Amino acid sequence: MSGMDVWMGLLGSVLVAGAAYSKRSLTVSGAAAAVVLGTLMYSLGSAAWFGTLIAFFVASTLLSKYKHKRKAAIESGYAKSGNRDAGQVAANGGLGLLLCIGSAFAPHPAWWAAFVGVMAAVTADTWATEIGGLSRTAPRSILTGRKVAPGTSGGVTALGLLATCAGGLFIGTAAWLLAGLGSGAVTGAASAAAAGAAAAGQQHPLEMLLPLLAAGLAGGLAGSLSDSLIGAKWQAMYRCAVCGRDIERGSHCGSPAEPLRGFVWMTNDAVNVIGSLFGGSAALAVSLLAGWL
Repeated sequence: MSGMDVWMGLLGSVLVAGAAYSKRSLTVSGAAAAVVLGTLMYSLGSAAWFGTLIAFFVASTLLSKYKHKRKAAIESGYAKSGNRDAGQVAANGGLGLLLCIGSAFAPHPAWWAAFVGVMAAVTADTWATEIGGLSRTAPRSILTGRKVAPGTSGGVTALGLLATCAGGLFIGTAAWLLAGLGSGAVTGAASAAAAGAAAAGQQHPLEMLLPLLAAGLAGGLAGSLSDSLIGAKWQAMYRCAVCGRDIERGSHCGSPAEPLRGFVWMTNDAVNVIGSLFGGSAALAVSLLAGWL
């Protein structure tokens, strides 16, 4: 980690976080956390690690703004909105930062594979929520298969599943496009070729596209579906005493909500972290089983 890397990471993070704050996509605490996360990611990893993180954030932020008014009623029951705070930033990027730190101190392609899976998981889950919320068909519980109200934790739709796959593949593609930007980002059996191509200023080898797409798809599906399963069974849920809706937050319609089920500590942020763990593990497992590491 050089002083130039720190300043470059800080500058890039401040610009992105500042723009997001101005668009009300981040709170003050969220912007501060994003600056710290981005600076460390760039300094300890490379532009590839940082760029993959930014790809998730920018794409997911744009989707959260898409048809926001139509999704507003559903989102009123979520524990967190599209205006991300420090907790959400840490839940979505904290595990990725730990993997980046691991790669910096003990370099190995496995760190990058797991990182792609983690980023795919949080992206796929966000896309499933934002796009799935526009589904014209009622969601069904991932546990029982019964129809549930839109916005119900653990509810899935066909559109949401398609969005899950698209989010995972998006991160796999972004990781491939960015992987040539730093030697710390190369992965798999083609790592030597990738390093040589990067040194020569060439595009990351095409042969690495399939492994990264597979890692992204596996991580996205595993992360998003595990998020739904945990949300349906163990996430803290409440019932609004005014409108009767089942919600993720402790208050609604201006009044305290009644505890319904789940563990108090199993918040939306906690579920996201666990889903990220599943996503990273799935991507790593696929890469190992396929012999790419």
